[in-house]
Amino acid sequence: MAARKDIDGSASVPQFYGKELRFKREEAGLTLEGLVEGSFYGATYLSEIEHGKRTIPLDLARHVDRLLTTDGFFERCCEDVRKAKQGAHAAYFAPIAEAEKRALVIEEWCNVLIPGLLQTAKYARAVIRSTHPRDTPEEAQTKIDARLKRAKLFEGPKRPEYWVILHESLVRNSTLPTVEMADQLDHIADLVRRGCVTVQTLPWNGPTRPFMALPFKFLEFPDEPPLMYTEGPYHGQTIDDPTLVKQYCKAYDRLRAAALPPEASLALIEQAAEDYRHGKQRP
Repeated sequence: MAARKDIDGSASVPQFYGKELRFKREEAGLTLEGLVEGSFYGATYLSEIEHGKRTIPLDLARHVDRLLTTDGFFERCCEDVRKAKQGAHAAYFAPIAEAEKRALVIEEWCNVLIPGLLQTAKYARAVIRSTHPRDTPEEAQTKIDARLKRAKLFEGPKRPEYWVILHESLVRNSTLPTVEMADQLDHIADLVRRGCVTVQTLPWNGPTRPFMALPFKFLEFPDEPPLMYTEGPYHGQTIDDPTLVKQYCKAYDRLRAAALPPEASLALIEQAAEDYRHGKQRP
């Protein structure tokens, strides 16, 4: 039987909340399975809430309050936990940033920007400055730090399989100074060479017309249904309808089939980095 893992309630708001949830559950003599019985959630899901790894959905908080007779405590506090988990991320993206840590597979199609998981600090700063020009330097740096922190998932022993398709324009065109863009492409190439990510580039004449205005991301999990996420500069949408997710997955497979193979894509990225470095970038 696995040893019971202690929860450090001082580490964060979500872990304080989770520790209190475990205390109340055990005080009531309930197992994880017993507390989620009658809800739409599983014991593993509840365990991750207790360890501060997930936020608690409102309906589950109400279910817990009812079974534990805690007078609405967990419902009242769940919004505070959500805000603490959100950090510097936009409210619509925070659940996806959290889900990335649990994913077995992450796949992306990127047609407008190099994805956040692959961005350097200078690229992230340029994007944030463009989309949030009124941010103070401190606010912008907080967002940059949060974006770079997401990429830490590539460093862990249980890192997800990450596959991204980049439109060729993201490699050939840039609003960054040429040396900084070379550094950005070098960063991507290094992740590829280290086996952290798989990157394909879709040529200019690839079959992108239906998707030119729609980047999207898929996340697959060990014990949850897959999700799809898409966004614009100031909004995001998470789709969990199985039929829609499957339809978009098929579209992604068609894009992947039309893209250059990983080896050729890496060569293109490395050559583009050299071109930027030596002022030879191509139109």
